[in-house]
Amino acid sequence: MDMVEPRKEAPAAGQGMQPGVLYLVGTPIGNLGDLSPRAAGVLAEADWIAAEDTRHTLKLLNHLGLKKHLVSYHKFNAREREDLLLDKLRQGGKLALVSDAGMPGISDPGADLVIACAAAGIPVTVIPGPSAVIVALAGSGLLTDRFAFEGFLPQPAKVRKARILEIAAERRTLVLYEAPHRLVRTLRDLEQGGLAGRRITVAKELTKRYEAYLRTTVAQACQELADQKIRGEYALVIEGLDAYAARCPQPAAAPEAENNQDLARIQALLQQGVSLKDAVRQQAKTSPLSRNELYRMALGAMSCYNGGCTCPPEPEAGEGSQTRRKQP
Repeated sequence: MDMVEPRKEAPAAGQGMQPGVLYLVGTPIGNLGDLSPRAAGVLAEADWIAAEDTRHTLKLLNHLGLKKHLVSYHKFNAREREDLLLDKLRQGGKLALVSDAGMPGISDPGADLVIACAAAGIPVTVIPGPSAVIVALAGSGLLTDRFAFEGFLPQPAKVRKARILEIAAERRTLVLYEAPHRLVRTLRDLEQGGLAGRRITVAKELTKRYEAYLRTTVAQACQELADQKIRGEYALVIEGLDAYAARCPQPAAAPEAENNQDLARIQALLQQGVSLKDAVRQQAKTSPLSRNELYRMALGAMSCYNGGCTCPPEPEAGEGSQTRRKQP
């Protein structure tokens, strides 16, 4: 049997910075006092620091009184810089990776570098630090035992609408990030996507001087923030479907009414360009009906009545043929 050479492992906590290891260093999300002594020690020892925005990281290094070799690493140059950083690690360099704020790799291109290191057998270790996801969730006043992180919503309209439908069906508390210039638009999209009555915590400028939590509903948040001058960075924590259903139980709908709701949602997905198969699959996540039942019901609804025909036009009526007539 061939012997396999053991892989180099990441260093244990408490050791000095090891050569040839990628260090992910969590940095403050606003308050520089949140930088841990261990993180400061790694930055002081690193030969190179890969940063999302070198100008932003330079402020942190100046605060620490450090002068370091900085290399930019962000979503626009990640692919071309990847080989450079991997080579430095293979040559035994001491490399730290930071983002502008929080943990690199979380809603951040640093995740790609970690994947590349894992594929190349290069050890990776994490220096824990602040995270806007956890800070917002902890201060939200919503359930925290089960949650999902969505990051930023996609911008293309069709993909965005489909994602919001998924969010509406999410049973766990959900956390989003949003930029100030898109905040009101996102709240309105959530409201129109069926989440108007959901509780939401709009967390602003976390750990900074003007930190604030707005705890309300999606519909009320739209009204309160519509005319305000929006500044700062935001995290949105949204009540999950289970908590909403427990807080606002809906009266049992008649089977016909439930079917109409299922059909309406499937038709809305079809209008967004989603295939019938995928639309049925998505609706089956929240419907009491099975996929097969939903599929048969949707096919029946696609016949030529109520002006909703999606079938190709038939030839002119002639001998041996029948024309279909719309029901009044």
